[in-house]
Amino acid sequence: MTDPATGPVATEIAARLTAALTPSHLAVINDSAQHAGHMGDDGSGESHFTVVVESAAFAGQSRLARQRLVNAALGDLMAGTVHALAIKARAPGEA
Repeated sequence: MTDPATGPVATEIAARLTAALTPSHLAVINDSAQHAGHMGDDGSGESHFTVVVESAAFAGQSRLARQRLVNAALGDLMAGTVHALAIKARAPGEA
């Protein structure tokens, strides 16, 4: 089961993605409970996430370029705070 993210790390992820990508849709989902006790679980309950983001910034970009934009927006969060991130990035009008 995944939960909508509401903790401080999830809030920071949402804020950074909103500032960098001006998304028309953004969902930050905390997947950490599925990974309790696994490598990368720091016990905070906020180490594994899925982001679903729709932004005009992704138009004409490859999947890899979109992931790079998301990772760049998150910056230092990816260097230790967030252990795992699944990215679903699309441009408006894409399925």
